[in-house]
Amino acid sequence: MGSLQAIKPLHTIQPNPYTTLIRAHILVYTCAIAALLFHRTRSLLNSPTFLSIALFIADLIFAFLSVTAQAFRWRRIRRTTYPENLAYIVPEEELPLLDVFVCTADPYKEPPISVVNTALSVMTVFDYPMEKMSIYVSDDGGSELTLFAFMEAARFARHWLPFCRENKIQERCPEVYFGSMGGGDQSKEMKVMYEEMREKIEKAVTRGRVTDELIDDEYERAALEKCWTAGFTRLDHPAVIKVLLESSEDVDIRGHPLPNLVYISREKKQGVDHHFKGGALNVLMRVSAAMTNAPVLLTLDCDTTCNDPKAPRRALCHLLDPHEASTRLAFVQFPQRFHGIDKDDIYSNEVRNIFRINPMGLDGLGCTNYVGTGCFFRRRAFHGPPSSVRMNTIGCSERYGKMSSETILRMARDVASCDYEHGTKWGLEMGFRYGSLVEDMYTGYRLNCEGWESVFCDPDRPSFLGEMPPSLNGALSMHKRCVIGLLQVAFSKHNPLIYFIRRNLIAGFAFTHFVFIPILGIPIMAYAFLPQLALLNQTTLFPTLSDPWFYLYTYIFLMAYVQDMVMFVSVKDGTLMKWWNDQRIWMIKGVTCLPIAMLEFSLQKIGVTASAFLVTNKSIDDAQSTRYKKGVFDFGVCSSFFVLLATVAILNLVMLVVGGVRGLMEGKFGEVFVQVFLCGCVVVNCLPVYEAMVLRKDGGRLPGKVKVMALFLALGLLVVAHFCF
Repeated sequence: MGSLQAIKPLHTIQPNPYTTLIRAHILVYTCAIAALLFHRTRSLLNSPTFLSIALFIADLIFAFLSVTAQAFRWRRIRRTTYPENLAYIVPEEELPLLDVFVCTADPYKEPPISVVNTALSVMTVFDYPMEKMSIYVSDDGGSELTLFAFMEAARFARHWLPFCRENKIQERCPEVYFGSMGGGDQSKEMKVMYEEMREKIEKAVTRGRVTDELIDDEYERAALEKCWTAGFTRLDHPAVIKVLLESSEDVDIRGHPLPNLVYISREKKQGVDHHFKGGALNVLMRVSAAMTNAPVLLTLDCDTTCNDPKAPRRALCHLLDPHEASTRLAFVQFPQRFHGIDKDDIYSNEVRNIFRINPMGLDGLGCTNYVGTGCFFRRRAFHGPPSSVRMNTIGCSERYGKMSSETILRMARDVASCDYEHGTKWGLEMGFRYGSLVEDMYTGYRLNCEGWESVFCDPDRPSFLGEMPPSLNGALSMHKRCVIGLLQVAFSKHNPLIYFIRRNLIAGFAFTHFVFIPILGIPIMAYAFLPQLALLNQTTLFPTLSDPWFYLYTYIFLMAYVQDMVMFVSVKDGTLMKWWNDQRIWMIKGVTCLPIAMLEFSLQKIGVTASAFLVTNKSIDDAQSTRYKKGVFDFGVCSSFFVLLATVAILNLVMLVVGGVRGLMEGKFGEVFVQVFLCGCVVVNCLPVYEAMVLRKDGGRLPGKVKVMALFLALGLLVVAHFCF
C-alpha cells in the first residue's frame, strides 16, 4: 500500500516559485513603511495640528494593515488533488457517509426554486454512491412554501438523476443546464418537467400559500395541514421534520437508489435567541447524527450549486490521506465562486482577495478559513480539540435505524428544540460557534485555534457556484453585515492578535489582518476628505515634489498597487479590468459600508442598538439584472451608502478643479501636488457616480433626494474647512 501511495498520491502541494523574492520585497516594504512612520512622527512633533494628527492616525492604521497583510504572501501554495487515485486507498464500498447541509431562511428573499436547484445539483453527484448521501434542508423561515417546493423537487429528482447519469451531464443544476441547453428531444421533455415544477413553486410563492390546485396528492396535503396550523408563525412553532426521500426505500425511474432528502424547520419560541445561521447548522448536525450520523459533512448556502461531480472525492483526497497528520484535519474549504458575474465584475462580487487569494496564503501557513459554504467537515472536529479523544481515520458509520421510524423522528425533534442547548457547550466549545454575525468565519477560526488543521482546495473547474446580488446597494449591505461580524471577533476575548498569535506567529498576523480590515474605513475616509478640504486654503500636508521623502511616498503607493495587481491577475481568470473594478469597489466600501458598519458596531457596544442577521435579498429584478449584465452601475435606491459616496465624489471634483487651479496660479502646485493627485484618483474612481448624477435617465441613476443631500453635505464641509483649516 505504501508504494502505491508513493506512485499514486491523493494530492500534491506546489509552493509559489517566487517565494524568496516575495519575502525579500516584504522586508524592504516593511522597512519603507517604518521609515514613513518615522518621518510622519517627526513632522507631527514639529508642528502638531488637527490635520496632521488625523492623518498620522490614518497612516498608523494603513501601516498596521499593510504589514499584517504581508502574512498572506509569506508562503502561498497551490494544491492539486487526484480523486482517481482514491480507489487505491479506499474501496468504493468503504467510502464514508456524507451529510449535506443546506440552509435557507426566507422564501421571498431566497426563492425556493433557487434552494431546490442547490439540492438537486448535490443529489446528482453520481460520482459518489447515492445510498451514502443525505441532504438536510434547514428552513429557518418555517414556510410551507419551502416544504412544498422540496416535495416537488423529490418528485422531479426521480427523473433528473437518471437523466444526468445517462447523458453524462457535468452541469447538474437544472436552472443553469436548461438555460444553456442544446440537447435533443429527451432534454426538451426534461425541460418541460422542470418548467412545470418551477411554475407550480413560483405560483405558490406569488400567492403566499399553497392552494389546493397546486397539491397533487393526499400525502402533500396531509403534511402541510398537519404542520401549518392556525397558531403556526415564523417565530413561534414546533420542530418540523419530514423525510421526503429515503435511500433504503425510494428509487428513481431506473430503479437506482435515491439519496436521502430531509426537510427540517427547528423549533422557534418568541423571545429566544436562536443564533441565526450557526444555530440552524447545529440543529442540522444533531438531527443528522440521530438519522444518519455521517462522519463527513458538507455545508452549502441556499444558492450554492455543485458544479463538479468530483468535489466530494477531492475533499476525501485530504480527509482520507493515510498519513497520521491528516487525522487533525478539520475541514477542506473550496473557494466561493459565482455564476452570472459580468465579464469585468463591476461590483467585485468575486471578492477574490477573501475567497481565493488570501486563502492560498493561509493554506501555506497550515490553516485556512471557513467561508460558510462549499466546505467539507470532519464531524469529529465539532466535538472538541483533536487531543480530547483518541483520533481515528474516517470510516463508515452505522445508522441508528430507519430514518422515517417514529423513534428516530422523536429523537430528531427533541434535538431540534430551541431549549436543547441550554446549559450545554453547544455554540461555545462544540458545534458551530456563536458570538459573531459571521459565525462561519468565527467557527473556522476557533477550530484552528483549538489545534485543528484545515486546507484550501481550488481546482481549475469551480466545484461550487453561488449567486451574488446584481446591485451595488445589495453588495454593500451584505458586506456591511460581514464587517460588523468581523469587528465582533476583533474586539472579543478571541482576538487573534492575542489568542492565535501564540500558536502560529505569521498565521496570527494573517487572521489579525482579516478581522481588523473593517477599520480600514477610518484612513480611507480621512484620505477621501481631509487632504481635499485642506486644498481650499492651500494647506500643505505632504512632501513637495522636490523633497526626497516624496519618493518614499511614491514607492509605498505604487508597490501597494503593484503587488495587489500581481496577486490578483496571477489567479485564474484574473484580468486588469477586474482588478481595476476591485480597486474602485475597495474605495467605495471604504466611504460607505465600512464607516456605517463601524458606527453601528459602536452603538451596539454601548447598548443603543442590537446586532441582527439580515438575510441578503437574492431575488433578482429584471431591470437591475439587465444593467448588471451590461456592466452599468446601479444607484437607483435612496441609500445612506450613496449619500456618502456622492458627497465624496462632489467634494473631490470641486477641489480637483479649485485646488489645482489655485495651486498653479499661486505657484504652489509642487507643494500641493500629492493632494491634487489624491483628488484625481478619487475622481477617476467616481466616474460612474458622475454619470449617474448627470447623464443617465434610466432606473439606475442617482435619486434626486440623494444628490441634494450630498450637495448640501459637500457645501457644509467646504464652509467648515474654510474657517477651520
